[in-house]
Parts: sequence; C-alpha cells; structure tokens
Amino acid sequence: MKRFISCLAINIALLSFAFGQSSTSQQPATSTSEKEVRQMIEKYRSAILQRDIATLEKIWADDYVFVNAGGDVLAKTERLANIKSGATTLDSINEEENVIVRVYQNSAVATSRVTLKGQYSGQPISGEYRSILVWVKDSGGWQLVSNQLTALKPK
Repeated sequence: MKRFISCLAINIALLSFAFGQSSTSQQPATSTSEKEVRQMIEKYRSAILQRDIATLEKIWADDYVFVNAGGDVLAKTERLANIKSGATTLDSINEEENVIVRVYQNSAVATSRVTLKGQYSGQPISGEYRSILVWVKDSGGWQLVSNQLTALKPK
C-alpha cells in the first residue's frame, strides 16, 4: 500500500510538473506572436501611407477581403487597383488608443480606433474609425486576411 501511495505521489508530481511546463512554454510563444503581429501592423500602416504596392501584395493574403466604412466588400485585386491608380491615398493614420492584439494559435485579431485623413476611392475622407484586422500565420509568416473599418459618429 505504501508503495502504491509513493508511486501515485510521484506520478501526480510529474504530471503537475508536465502541465506546468506546457502552460509556461505557451506563454512566450503567444508573446512572440503578438510582437510579430504588432510589427506587421506597423509595416502595413507604412505600406498604405507610402502606397508600397509590392509590400501590400505580400501583406494581403490572396483571399484578402476588406469591408470599408460604407459596407462595401473589396478583394485584394480591387484594393491594389485603387492604390495603384491613386484613387486611394492616405495622408495619415493615427492610432487613437492602444491596439489590442489577441492571438489564437496561428491567427490573431487586432482592434483599435484610428483617425484617417486622405482619399478613398476618389473621395476625400477624414474621421475616426473602429478598425478590425484579422491575421493568419503560415509558413511564410503573418498575412492580413481581412479587415473592416466602421465610421464613428463625430463627437
């Protein structure tokens, strides 16, 4: 009986150590992924401002979908065409609050409030928006698969 209790105690200790190790080892991975996504958000912001088509082609996944503040849905090819033609140009993108990034294994969702100034599809834009960015990580790194802007009422 004593031998059984000793074996049980050792197994419980080993299991608790193993579970403790697995949760601890996941935390740095999430932290690393969050940092990577934050870096990609800044890279995306710079590419949009500079109208860097080559970088945007890499950032946007082939099946990328954008839902603009008017509710229109645009694919990657349509967004690229707007930027190439000059119909969409942004003078500034200012984060009005901390960007919240939540990582889920190989995907991440980033939310924030931004102020945009510039031109979208040939029309002047200026105002505050709620932004949602959906990122997915594959063997090539993080790519933006979808984002949506929702116009906020002027204060």
